[in-house]
Amino acid sequence: MALSHNMEVSRGENNSNPHPLEFPSILKGKKLLLATESFGPVNGVSRTTLDLVTYLRSKGVDVAVVAPEISTGFDATHVVTTNTDPNHIEVRLQGYPLPYNPELSVVYPVRLSQLYAKTFQGPPDLIYLASPASLGFQVLLQLRQQQNPVPVLLNFQTDLSGYCEILFPRPLDHWAVWVFRSVQGYLFCHPSVRTVFYPSLFVRKYLEKAGVQDGKMMNLRRGVNCEMFNPAKRTESMRKQLAPNGELILTCVSRLAPEKGFEFLSEVAKKLDERGFAFKLLVVGGNKNPEVVKEIKDMFGHLNDEGKVTFTGMLKGEELARAYAIGDLFLHCSITETFGLVVLESMASGVPVVARDEGGPSEIVADGKSGYLVAPQDSETFVEKVLKLGNDAQLREEMAMESRKMAEDATWEKINNRVAWKLAEALEHQPCQQPAQNNNAIPSYSWLLLSPELRGWLISLIVNMRLVGGLGIIVGVWGGLVITWLLVQSSLFVRARAPWAIAFVRAMM
Repeated sequence: MALSHNMEVSRGENNSNPHPLEFPSILKGKKLLLATESFGPVNGVSRTTLDLVTYLRSKGVDVAVVAPEISTGFDATHVVTTNTDPNHIEVRLQGYPLPYNPELSVVYPVRLSQLYAKTFQGPPDLIYLASPASLGFQVLLQLRQQQNPVPVLLNFQTDLSGYCEILFPRPLDHWAVWVFRSVQGYLFCHPSVRTVFYPSLFVRKYLEKAGVQDGKMMNLRRGVNCEMFNPAKRTESMRKQLAPNGELILTCVSRLAPEKGFEFLSEVAKKLDERGFAFKLLVVGGNKNPEVVKEIKDMFGHLNDEGKVTFTGMLKGEELARAYAIGDLFLHCSITETFGLVVLESMASGVPVVARDEGGPSEIVADGKSGYLVAPQDSETFVEKVLKLGNDAQLREEMAMESRKMAEDATWEKINNRVAWKLAEALEHQPCQQPAQNNNAIPSYSWLLLSPELRGWLISLIVNMRLVGGLGIIVGVWGGLVITWLLVQSSLFVRARAPWAIAFVRAMM
């Protein structure tokens, strides 16, 4: 078949598809179940997934989306179908919202057969898992119990272990990282998983340590909408409103969360202020937990009172594009990003970047050309790079042009097309169906299995025991999330009352 030849040419990370924008015809009309931990304009991961869904549907693929809804209610089935349009099937699952990030939920246990019934009234042709966690783990675990599982492709987009290193105190952080890596390695190595997409070399090294086979891994960069994120969205009226005295506008776009590097950013902002640098810091992003928002705002102290820091909350669409474009410099302080889509969106907006040299952004920013990369813990050098760019308008302009040029080479159509060809490859290279067992054959290992009814009962028992054991692993991971929440809440409690305790001790002396 011609497709087979194309697959052989395109297989491997360094080979590009011979027809980069040709869509594989074998996918048209096929049923794809796409399970994701978040769906909609919530964060970079969900925006990436939404774009892929739109692309595949536009090419004639029947995509059914399964994702959590934010709900604390209980339903016996844990399933809520929100859209039954045959061309836009969407099933929402009930779960428990994470206290420090209510936009994400831990999905309640759900059977894969139930998802099949709610989407295509039967098994799909392919399964795609976006950033698998509570939902994706359940899908992978249940596929392990099936004799001929549906082929799976998954996109590793969220570094859960990286969050653990930040949120957990020592030595619990090492334990949490080991748990996540072990679970992911156990699930990702199964033959049903055909491809594991990863966004950066940083993530590949993690997957190798987890034991994922080299032949399964494929680098998949991120794309950016260069029409939406564009220097043309820059408006002087908006700049004047934010920086009336011509201050340099520093932009940060990120979900407000402890692991996103805001403590480092506040340290940088205070050092810039101490050196008399005239700036306005625009922080775009939100969190539905008001305590977390307050904690992050309080990190900037007197800069809030002096009007040098502005928090916009979450922005979308044109508002977000304008927020990027009015900036003079983009500051990226998170070290948990597997890719860092916001960095690429900033570059598309013609804004050079200063970022900590860790994770995905290390492979997006061309150090010295489109911005600067700084050692993760070196806030002093970070400040120096901001000052260097801030005081040199010509250098900023040169880096802005280079940033835009680099972003224009990363289109979503090219990225999503690579995914489509890997889906087609998995569809074509399915293993031969194993013949059904002969129920009349007498197993030699036990006379107990002479009875077909007893044999069926025992097989069912074994399958259920394996499923329960696997769910035990997932429950253990959920337990880790609960511990994380308790630690975060304890930290917030202590920080909120620390000044009072210090004042009390001094008063007693």
